[in-house]
Amino acid sequence: MNFSALIFDCDGVLVDSEAIAIQAERELLASWGLDYDFQTFVSRFVGLHNRDFYAALASDAAALGLTLPEGFGPALQANNWARYETELTAIEGVASVTEVFGGALAVASSSEAGKLVRKLQITGLHDLFVPHVYSSDLVTNGKPAPDLFLLTAEKLNAAPEGCLVIEDSINGIKAARAAGMTAWGFTGGGHADAGLARRLEEAGAHGVFASHHEIASALRAG
Repeated sequence: MNFSALIFDCDGVLVDSEAIAIQAERELLASWGLDYDFQTFVSRFVGLHNRDFYAALASDAAALGLTLPEGFGPALQANNWARYETELTAIEGVASVTEVFGGALAVASSSEAGKLVRKLQITGLHDLFVPHVYSSDLVTNGKPAPDLFLLTAEKLNAAPEGCLVIEDSINGIKAARAAGMTAWGFTGGGHADAGLARRLEEAGAHGVFASHHEIASALRAG
C-alpha cells in the first residue's frame, strides 16, 4: 500500500461525537414523534451534511403527518453542543496513525465548517491537520456524493487513486468509493454497534478496522 494522502472523516473517526449526537438526537426527535431505532438512524443519517439530514427528517415527518417545531434543526444542534462542550473527546490512537503515515493529511467532514473546527479544537486535534480541514459546506453535494473527497484531493495535490479515506459511515464509504479512493471502515467510535463492520463492508469498504492502532499497524505493514 503506497498512499500519497490520508483523509479522515471527523465525527466518529477523530472525535467521539457520534455517540453523543445519536443519543441526543434520537431522544429529542422521539419527543416530536419521530422515533427511529438505533440501526435505522445510524444507517440513514450518520455521515450526512446537516442540510441533507434536516431535509430527510422533514420528509419523514410529512409522510407521517407530523409537523416538526419551527427551527428544529438549530434546536437539535443546540442540544448536541450543550454536551459536546463538556463531554467531547478525541478517539484514542489518532496520533499513532498520523505519526506512521508519511504523506499529506486532511480532514473531510460533513460537519458545518465552524463546528468542525471547534470539535477539533476541543479535542486538541486541530493543529494536526490545519490548514487541510474541509467541510461539506464547500461543495454542493455532500456525502454519499464524492464531491468533498475530490475537492480535498485537489487541495492536497493528490490523485484520487492515491488517497486513503478513513470513514465510519455508510455514506462516507460510498463517497470515498465514488471518488475512486481506497476506503477503510472504522468501528472504534463509541457509537459502533456489532453490525457496523458488516454494514461498512457491504457499502464497499476495502477493509474495516476496530482501532487507530490497527490502522497504524496496517500502514506499517505496507
